[in-house]
Amino acid sequence: MKRAGVVGGGLGGLAAACTLASRGHSVVLFEKNDWLGGKAAALEQDGFRFDMGPTILTVPSVLRQIFAEAGRDVNDALDLVRLDPQWRSFFSDGTTLDLVADVESMRQTLTAFSSEKIADGYARFIDYSKRLHRISDNWFFWRSVGGLRDMFNAGNMTKSGTLADVLAMRMGRSVASTVRSFVPDARVAQMVDHFTQYVGSAPDASPAVLCGIAHMQTQEGIWYPRGGTAAIPAALARLAEELGVEIRLGADVRRITHTNAKVTGVELVDGERIKLDAVVSNSDAVRTHRELLGGVKKFDRRRRYEPACSGVVLYLGLKRRQPQLLHHNFVFSADPHEEFDAIYRRGEPAADPTCYVCAPAVTEPEVAPKGGEALYVLVHTPYLREHHDWARMLPDYRRTILKKLQQTAGLQLESEIVTEASLTPLDIHSRYRVLNGAIYGLASHGKWTGAFKPANRSRDLRGLYLCGGAAHPGPGMPMVLMSGWIAADTLDADSSTGTPALARRPHAAGV
Repeated sequence: MKRAGVVGGGLGGLAAACTLASRGHSVVLFEKNDWLGGKAAALEQDGFRFDMGPTILTVPSVLRQIFAEAGRDVNDALDLVRLDPQWRSFFSDGTTLDLVADVESMRQTLTAFSSEKIADGYARFIDYSKRLHRISDNWFFWRSVGGLRDMFNAGNMTKSGTLADVLAMRMGRSVASTVRSFVPDARVAQMVDHFTQYVGSAPDASPAVLCGIAHMQTQEGIWYPRGGTAAIPAALARLAEELGVEIRLGADVRRITHTNAKVTGVELVDGERIKLDAVVSNSDAVRTHRELLGGVKKFDRRRRYEPACSGVVLYLGLKRRQPQLLHHNFVFSADPHEEFDAIYRRGEPAADPTCYVCAPAVTEPEVAPKGGEALYVLVHTPYLREHHDWARMLPDYRRTILKKLQQTAGLQLESEIVTEASLTPLDIHSRYRVLNGAIYGLASHGKWTGAFKPANRSRDLRGLYLCGGAAHPGPGMPMVLMSGWIAADTLDADSSTGTPALARRPHAAGV
């Protein structure tokens, strides 16, 4: 049994702490803030309640696995509501399109919206996505992976079907080109691109294997936990306490101590030192190495990691609900190529942005005073650059966002707002200690290696493990939760009492 420390009480850190404690390890969790959950926090203001960070829960089987480790049923801890249609798309030509999980229903909708050819192409895309999902589940998920070498080695390359799986990944092809090979209709392609926006990267620069996200979502659905996203870390915190995890709020870790390339513990900002056998860092992987470890040259030389995009979030308390909105909505830009070029290549906010709009009162009226709405609007922006002054930029960009919502979705919001708050990339950088304000950790750019993040088992220090959106398998609620499970499972396997990690690896379809 190890005495393990977890640095950071976000979703990944809580998942790691619960899994380690379920396996019998002694766990202490250090969180610099006075709340748990990281970005999955809540904002309560003037009778409205807003989810501050992630709002879309997919692949709930990952959450079920973490509770199952402790012999618990997630349904006893959370009231999960399935949402279908999954989201509504508003296009600049005035048309709207609802995404539903059932492929046959979607085929009929797309036949009427576009053509039978596009409808058939969408169905074939989901079939292809299903294969990529299976490949990811077999080779990529549920274990520490940092590159192709970790996925495919001399031993498993001889297994039947492995070469076919490698070819099916379309190495060297992008998400955007793959999507358009199936659905050339510009509007439908724009909607399908956004299956992968959970990773905060440009579809034309991200590897085709990420198209597997589409089947993950259509297979397991989109869910809303009553009480909002913040209900998930609250449930995990209760589970951690039941399992005996020592939770230390307001405990800011200055550095991870180590001797002879082996972790020895942590030192807090107040000077306290705690001896530990192993550490799981839920802090940003790059900042973990540069700041908590004092700089590890091998890590920076190994690969140049780029931050994913950041964003501006508007929290708008409205007098009335907006009838044209579903729970989840995308208000799309007129030209995604220009939009992505601005954000990801020029490093400037898009003049005509895509807006994600969450209107949860349709599912949980309690988020707002009677008849009102707690509207959440997210617009992707570049990660922080030196010339970005968001204190100056925000008022103008707020007007750009509200104008976009009015022109494309018919939302007349200014006169409806009774309370308001916002987050900018600078706020995100400071509040969450992520790299350059990146919401989604590290970018998934690179058609060959873009899907790979730093492995969960550190290659630089024995006893150091990584989780969170900037570690394998990447950003998004289910992946961050999975990263915590993998880090804990790998630590347990590396301990003297652990059994090989892959021997316990769950299969998503069977969880």
